[in-house]
Amino acid sequence: MKPLKEKISITIDGDVLEKLKEEAENDDRSLSQYINIILREHIKQTANKPLSH
Repeated sequence: MKPLKEKISITIDGDVLEKLKEEAENDDRSLSQYINIILREHIKQTANKPLSH
């Protein structure tokens, strides 16, 4: 069973958004799918690191 999706609204820098759109298209994915992949990978990579603020 697929995980439930949540709808959110975010503000993102224009240059970052354009790069994400390009990369998503190059990977033949929707922008949402691509952002999810990036966020999941980031979470995996930082899972064992302490939070820093």
